[in-house]
Parts: sequence; C-alpha cells; structure tokens
Amino acid sequence: MRYKRTLLVSCEIPWDQNEELLEDAFRAEVRHTLANGLRDLYIFGTAGEGYAVTDGQFRRIVEIFAEETLRPDVRPQVGVIALSTAQFKERIGIAHRAGFRAFQISLPSWGVLNDSEMLRFFQDVCGAFPDSRFLHYNLMRTKRLLGARDYRRVADAVPNLCATKNTGTTVHSTMELLRETPEIQHFLGEAMFPTGCLHGECSLLSSFAPMLPRASRKLFDLCVARAPEAFAYQAEYLRVVEDVIAPLRRKSLIDGAYDKVLARLGGAEMPIRLLSPYESFTEEEYLECHDTLHGKYADWLG
Repeated sequence: MRYKRTLLVSCEIPWDQNEELLEDAFRAEVRHTLANGLRDLYIFGTAGEGYAVTDGQFRRIVEIFAEETLRPDVRPQVGVIALSTAQFKERIGIAHRAGFRAFQISLPSWGVLNDSEMLRFFQDVCGAFPDSRFLHYNLMRTKRLLGARDYRRVADAVPNLCATKNTGTTVHSTMELLRETPEIQHFLGEAMFPTGCLHGECSLLSSFAPMLPRASRKLFDLCVARAPEAFAYQAEYLRVVEDVIAPLRRKSLIDGAYDKVLARLGGAEMPIRLLSPYESFTEEEYLECHDTLHGKYADWLG
C-alpha cells in the first residue's frame, strides 16, 4: 500500500468576530485532537475552509500546525483547494518548506477537466514534489468525480498519488475502487467503511470522531478486524449521531458549519462561526445538540 491504513480527521479553523485567526484556540483544538488518540489529522479541506483562506492566513495556520504536529508519532496532512496548477504548487510549496510531506488536493474547479487535463494536473502537481505523498479529495464541487478506471490511469502515471477520499460511494463503486487500485489507500466515510473492509484494505475518514473519538476508534477496529458485530455497531453509532445532530438537519449549510459543531461537541473550545459569506449554526442549535449528547449519550463520550 502507498499509504498507511488509518482513521483520518479534520481540524477546523477558529475565527473571532473580526474574522481573525484565534491562534490559541487553534493550538488547543489540535492538542485536544491528539490527546484523544487521533494521530492522523489534516487542515484545509472543505470543512476546514481551505477554499476561503488568504495566502497570509494559509501561511500562518500552516506554521502553527507544523509546530503542533511535526513529530514522529503524528501523521499530518495539509489540504490545498485552488483554481490552477500554479496556485496548487505555490501553496504546497509553502507547506513543504514548513516541513510537511503529505498533502490533500482536489481538482481545479473553474472548469471541468477532460481526461488529458486531469492526468496532466496530477503529473504536474504531484511530480513537482516527488518526496511527498498526495491524497485526492474526490468531490462534485470540482465538477468531475473520478472513478475506479480514472484512478487506475493516474496511479500508473503518478507514483506518489497514494490515497483518495471518497465519502459518497455506493457499494458497487466502492468495490470497483478496491479492485482496480488496491495499492491506493481509499478513505471512506462511516456509512461505507464497514462494507469496504469486506472487499479489501481501506481507511476511515471520520466526520464524527472529533465528537466521539472512542466510539469512532471502536468502529474502525471492528471493521478492520471484520468482526461479526461491526455492522450492528455501525447502525447504533449512526443512530446516536443522527439523534444528536437532528437540530442541524433543519437547514442545509456548507460542510464546515457541521464540522465545527462536531468539534465543539467533542470538547474543542472554539467558536462555530465561518468566514464570510457562509452562515453557521446558532448557539441555540449547538446547545440542543449538546444537551442531547450529554443527556442521553454520556456513556459514548471520551
């Protein structure tokens, strides 16, 4: 495998009322995540507002993340969301000079890439950093979802494309990914991870581990072991999650709004506001979730 099998989580970025980085809160969140036994973590996915930060914010957050995570027992990634190959290379270069060697990238989203453009993108970006490993964040916001055959082409041409993040797969497309590119580590969401483990080696991208670290680790371990109770535990896990976040289902907001609530529910002391123009949830909605979690599911915490 080109990448270690693991449980991966996102770290969100806390902002004050003037949209300035709360450095102490960010450091505390990263330390809290590590204290919960989560050693594979990343910044600047969609939930981490990687699409929104300025170059100055990107540079400073990368510096802090390096200070908190660049040590032998932690496996950090830096995400980059951009509109051109040059922009990707510039921001990856910033993080590379800070010491990072694992990066999460999505396709440029201004216009849909055809097959040759898609392959060139990976060759140009990943090829510029041959000492680094890359995870492709596969999402429809880029106007093109890659499938198993696409990944086969990229894997053959780009040796340091090591992993993918595919959280919207079906049973069939999950099976295809694991069959066509078994050397690539495919990160799946909680809904499909148990099924994926029946068909090959895969990893868990956990949206809910910041809120339920112990339960998420148990889900990961049961699925990796292909334990008979894995699917029953998954069903109970998802039932608890849906009950807790039911107040958030009343409206549809961008990913980061949900993830910041989940991080705070898990004990990270941080505001849940997002950068303009995106709306977040209210304190009242957060407190509804908090009261359900601590009132009905206190035994799931920790």
